[in-house]
Amino acid sequence: MSSTPSGMVDARQRARALDQSDALASTRGEFNIPTGAQIASSRLSDPGPASAESESGQGRDETAECVYLCGNSLGLQPKRTPARIGQFLATWAAHGVQGHFKPLNDSPLPSWVDVDARAAELVAPIVGAAKSEVAVMQTLTANLHLLMSAFYHPDINGRHKIILESRAFPSDHFAVETQLRHHGLTPETSMVTIQSPFSEDNVLSSYDIMSVISTHAASTALILLPGIQYYTGQLLDIPVITAFAHKHGIFVIWDLAHAVGNVPLSLHDWDVDAAAWCSYKYLNGGPGCIGGLFVHERNSLVTKAVTDDKPEEGYSNRLAGWWGNDKRTRFAMANKFHPVGGAAGFQLSNPSVLDITSLTASLEVFALAGGVPALRKKSLALTAFLESLLLGAMSADHRTLFRIITPSDPEQRGAQLSLLLPPGMLETVMKELEARSVIVDERKPDVIRVAPAPLYNTFSDCVEFVEAFSTALEAAKGAKAG
Repeated sequence: MSSTPSGMVDARQRARALDQSDALASTRGEFNIPTGAQIASSRLSDPGPASAESESGQGRDETAECVYLCGNSLGLQPKRTPARIGQFLATWAAHGVQGHFKPLNDSPLPSWVDVDARAAELVAPIVGAAKSEVAVMQTLTANLHLLMSAFYHPDINGRHKIILESRAFPSDHFAVETQLRHHGLTPETSMVTIQSPFSEDNVLSSYDIMSVISTHAASTALILLPGIQYYTGQLLDIPVITAFAHKHGIFVIWDLAHAVGNVPLSLHDWDVDAAAWCSYKYLNGGPGCIGGLFVHERNSLVTKAVTDDKPEEGYSNRLAGWWGNDKRTRFAMANKFHPVGGAAGFQLSNPSVLDITSLTASLEVFALAGGVPALRKKSLALTAFLESLLLGAMSADHRTLFRIITPSDPEQRGAQLSLLLPPGMLETVMKELEARSVIVDERKPDVIRVAPAPLYNTFSDCVEFVEAFSTALEAAKGAKAG
């Protein structure tokens, strides 16, 4: 095994200095960070400090916090989440159905009928929108379907195509394909996928995307693209692509699963038509937590009051449910759907209060940190530091065993760096990293994704990852050779 490069010794010193001067260092204390022993344990209960060293014999103190660089897949739990959920459960236990409308003087939580409005207020600045343009509801793919049901109106003799990227997240592919079939169309005739002719990793330039738009403009009704591509970690130029699509009369929906809470967004000012996201990655809402959507105010206007003869007039049609009704008439129980103006009018059922309570606990931490601009400043520094270690501090031998496929331009990426390994090494690398209490995620066949989240990760985390990664690569090379 090759010795630790001297550059890593210097990197530790630099990391400590950067951590000491970090203006957001205190937000790490807002999160529950698993220890090495917890990561290694197969028990629900805390295994405690039974062993100071891991069973693998790597010598890492298992009572120490693990190196968690997986916020792009599942964010860590805020410490205030159990407290907020406990307050919700106490309300339910003590007040039952009264919790829907009864404000409690000693509770920080809103009454349940207003819980979605409170969440929208907190998430609106994170996506750069007015509160009325945001709804916290459903899940990511469900929201994409709801948006397409409202805004995709294919004409087989005119505009009927949907454009998406060739390597979109599978759920987005499934949503587009089934929407087409729902309208009696087929993916073969009505789905256009974008693939870069210039990049072996399919990193898409704005030129690549706009060229496809230009080619199919006359027959395209809708575009679905990711804010950040899940596999490569590339941040697309949302305002430029949106404006270009609008010049061709095309409606654009953005999947912001990997962008929300990660990079600054200005959805209203960028004139984005609509967008959807999940909340369990950088928003730290918890596994499968409630999603959200944005609908620009021009697309969610309600211009007429409800009338007995034509209650459906004055708003864009959409799949509907009772929670989209104006609160003033929601509980009238009349069979006349007439939505409240804004994104809230796209809601269906009453949302899970448990989910929203978990999400808002994390959104409180975002507000405490000063919002996305402050987080982005630290994120740029963290990811650049990680990149410099991978390219400059690791041994030359180890640098030949991976390639960063995420764009090197900081303005074209978020927190994530995707590392492409040679075939056959992924399983061993992941196993060796976990043995050293380092948590990242994999995307088969050969990519690991590493994402230092500025709310809770440190520069020292980046150093520990690179040291563990070097050892894991060495082990994987040996296993492959053997």
